[in-house]
Amino acid sequence: MFRLVRKWRQFRRSVRRGVIVRKTMDIEPDEIFLDSSNLPDHDARQLEGRVIEPIGPFAIAFIAFVFVAFGVGYGARAYALQVSQGEEFASVSESNRLDTSIVFGERGVIYDRKGVELAWNVRASSTQPYSLRKYAPISGLGHVLGYLRYPKSDSQGTWWRTEYTPLAGVEKTYDEQLKAQNGKILTEVNAKGKNQEGQMLEPARDGEDLHLSIDSDINGKLYDLLSAHAREFGFRGGASVIMDVQTGEVIALASFPDYSPQIMTDGVKDVIADYTVDTHTPFLDRTLAGAYTPGSIVKPLFAAAALMEKIITPDKGIFSPGFITIPNPYQPDKPTIMKDWRAHGWTDMRQAIAVSSDVYFYSIGGGYEGQKGLGITKIDEWARHFGLGTTTGIALPGEMSGIIPTPAWKKEAFGADEEWRLGDTYNTSIGQYGFQVTPIQVARYVSAIANGGTLYEPHVIKGEVPTGSMTDVSEKNMKVIREGMRMAVTWEKGTEHSLNLASVQIAGKTGTAQQGTHNQFMNSWAIGFWPYDHPKYAFATLMEHAPAGTLSGAAPAMQPFFLWLAENHPEYANPTTTAR
Repeated sequence: MFRLVRKWRQFRRSVRRGVIVRKTMDIEPDEIFLDSSNLPDHDARQLEGRVIEPIGPFAIAFIAFVFVAFGVGYGARAYALQVSQGEEFASVSESNRLDTSIVFGERGVIYDRKGVELAWNVRASSTQPYSLRKYAPISGLGHVLGYLRYPKSDSQGTWWRTEYTPLAGVEKTYDEQLKAQNGKILTEVNAKGKNQEGQMLEPARDGEDLHLSIDSDINGKLYDLLSAHAREFGFRGGASVIMDVQTGEVIALASFPDYSPQIMTDGVKDVIADYTVDTHTPFLDRTLAGAYTPGSIVKPLFAAAALMEKIITPDKGIFSPGFITIPNPYQPDKPTIMKDWRAHGWTDMRQAIAVSSDVYFYSIGGGYEGQKGLGITKIDEWARHFGLGTTTGIALPGEMSGIIPTPAWKKEAFGADEEWRLGDTYNTSIGQYGFQVTPIQVARYVSAIANGGTLYEPHVIKGEVPTGSMTDVSEKNMKVIREGMRMAVTWEKGTEHSLNLASVQIAGKTGTAQQGTHNQFMNSWAIGFWPYDHPKYAFATLMEHAPAGTLSGAAPAMQPFFLWLAENHPEYANPTTTAR
């Protein structure tokens, strides 16, 4: 009804104003009856049916302002985080992270044969992530033990070397056994660089311990006494090896002068610099890597070879007037004279070994006046039977193979036009010319004479299963050689008479090798085994580079050691009568 009245009034106003209505406004039937009373369920008290006004422009503007303000604030903050302070906050974000840290295991401990610690680990402080390696301050163990380098990190704490790096000795050779397996731990590092509580991902595994065959007390005393002798009599250095003839275990391996494994591991630069320029070459392991002219110490070997080749009997005598004369086909009036170090008269094999007759060994080596010689081919063959001219197989780095002079070697060393001469064979048969051996080779060769012919592979691990080969020399012939070596000690004319001790029954042989362009220097050897009746240990000692004519060589140098051994370690001096 209200709508109808309103429309009628609008129509009348339009007529008065002259508005032509072109379309008659129809009134819908339902509009006639539309009234609040006709609305079903219309509740006026709840404002039902009230006309709601549209949203005003102020409200819309306010809402727009809120959205714009929020957008501006968000953008400004994003700009601050990503642009103006982006680098700073990126660093903070990076610093708050989960990180994997290394857990260092403990390297295996090295013991000597009696359980004395030779190398162990010490944690310096709670902040030190890995242990420091410590070495026993015992003389002569540097080349045996070796040394290592520690793990390394950069200035940011990133580890670029995560392992101990062994550089010499048993530390290097047995690294697979000694080294630890590093572990991993997951840690949270906050913005201040502090580690939060971590979770173990992989535990560290410690390395295995190592028990050496070396007796550190024996090794240390041997080193001290021999190095003192070297200083007193002008030797530049030396080496000594003691080996168990029944197993191949090395009891002592002393090279002097030596370096300190602690100094090398700790990196004490001034001392290391002194080592480097020292003319006595402390970095040279003379026991394995020092190759020296043997001189007369090879004579027992060639005596055994002559017996095996049946070119002489033990009792046949050869006369030594102090030289032999070799005809010169090119200048008959100028024969070559090969000198003996002394005129020995008639000597059989045992005596020739004892007094070290050069004429005797010239004769059985190259042949002379009806005595057939071995010849250079057999000399080379039998020297190799006793392990010379090749490495021994000891599991330590740097071993040299040595040289046995032969015609092929001479051509290679001096040129294709160089012919092998009889004088070369003579010189080789007494251990001169280009002959080169190492102390470890010699100790092995003497062990084979002592034990009846087994050439064991030397080893430095206690209880290791022995391996070896046979020299093919009969026990009957070996016995002759041992008797000759015993005479060298017990006979007043013997060259090793200084080792004739009541407390230790030694059999041995000496050797002297000339050095220098004018033979102005010498090396001195002493080799042997003990106890004579039931051999257990062999030794090979070299005193290196002293003035020619030095009388107190390797044998006198070993005398105080054997006296000390008998007094302090009877289990070594007389192993057959003393419980080991």
